Amino acid sequence: MASAGSTSVKGAILIVDDDEDILTAGRLLLKRHYTEVHTCSDANQITHLMSKTRYAAILLDMNFGPGESSGRQGFFWLRTILEQDPDAVVVLITAHGGVDVAVEAMKLGATDFISKPWQNEKVIATLSASVKLSMSRSEARQLKQTNNALMEVANAAAQPMLGSSPAMASVLNLIARTAPTDANVLLLGENGTGKELAARAIHQQSTRSDNIFLSVDLGAVAETLFESELFGHIKGAFTDAVADRIGRFEAANGGTLFLDEIGNLPLHLQAKLLSVLEQRQVLPVGATEPLPIDVRVIAATNLPRSQLADDEIFRQDLLFRLNTVEITLPALRERKDDIEEIARHFAAHYCKKYGRENRSFSDTALAAMKQYHWPGNIRALRHAIERAVILGEGEMFEQADFQIEPATRPDHNAGAEAANPGSDLNLDKLERSAIAQALTQNRYNISHAARELGLTRAALYRRMDKHGL
Repeated sequence: MASAGSTSVKGAILIVDDDEDILTAGRLLLKRHYTEVHTCSDANQITHLMSKTRYAAILLDMNFGPGESSGRQGFFWLRTILEQDPDAVVVLITAHGGVDVAVEAMKLGATDFISKPWQNEKVIATLSASVKLSMSRSEARQLKQTNNALMEVANAAAQPMLGSSPAMASVLNLIARTAPTDANVLLLGENGTGKELAARAIHQQSTRSDNIFLSVDLGAVAETLFESELFGHIKGAFTDAVADRIGRFEAANGGTLFLDEIGNLPLHLQAKLLSVLEQRQVLPVGATEPLPIDVRVIAATNLPRSQLADDEIFRQDLLFRLNTVEITLPALRERKDDIEEIARHFAAHYCKKYGRENRSFSDTALAAMKQYHWPGNIRALRHAIERAVILGEGEMFEQADFQIEPATRPDHNAGAEAANPGSDLNLDKLERSAIAQALTQNRYNISHAARELGLTRAALYRRMDKHGL
């Protein structure tokens, strides 16, 4: 075996032939084109060489030994190579009379063949095409592995659905019964109750669990970009369309698409979404041919059922398409028995994240947390725990670490404070009161409250965290 110096084309080539003259000629020809050229006169060494080097292509003689012309040996070693590496690119070397044999070998998995005596230009052209095929197979394999890894990350729930209260037991039972079907699901509940976690749980227990779970926050999608985001567009469809773009529906093909905050969707866009759900196909912006889709849709909203039933707010034909099964996530105040379990889970998580010793909760702290109204639900509890892990100094978590008062309903009180701030002009307090009032008036719809306050959703979340709302 020998190797050649580096050239402009990366890749290792293996030449297998019992004729030393062929090996020498092949090595001298190919070393100008490939980084490595290995030669082998003993076919029994093929598997060993393949175990040490991944070859971009293998040039394999069809016959070994004097008088051999049947091609049986070539068939044997072709099968051996492909058994060891099903993606191997094998180019056969055959005498003029063995072309029919070479064609038969290609049916068995060989990529191409070269006739003896060969022409240098033909060898280079054939091998170049074969190496490109090898690279394409390698890239496709890597892309598939990358996509599988991304799907594992995307499909993994950020946290488990915690709680064993009667309210949560009912939700988990509905999820278990609904998940194996392909029915569309509508999740209802206040902000922070875990609607996305429920959607992920449905996906993970479904027959689509090996495919993608894709989440879209409709409250964060501008109306002008709605069709492009969900249905895709083709290059040149509008000013900024510099390349084709796949839409979320097509990206989720075969899997589950979670449409969060669907209650924020204007009526004219609801009509476009309804059309896609009815026809099971999307038309990218600027395209003329629709694309079929196979997607399970799970939608979520914090709108109360009474508003969803209002034709001026939500199309009833779209609601009919979305809520084959309807699941309401309970507010945290409706499942107080679960608060301790959830608090301990987040405490352990954030203590590990910030390198702190895990701490237990005092009885006073647990009692206060159970009595608190938690207007932001689990999200607010999680933020409170994270802040306590960072700022708390005692051996145990105490009530003061969470900046809450027992038996209070801060959403109502804060609204009253905002309406009558009195003489207190402290900017922090005024900001907290304004945010609390906006949240209360908008029934904790983050998008609506943020719009009323003149903030982005992200900015409002930061301020809610800052003020413990």
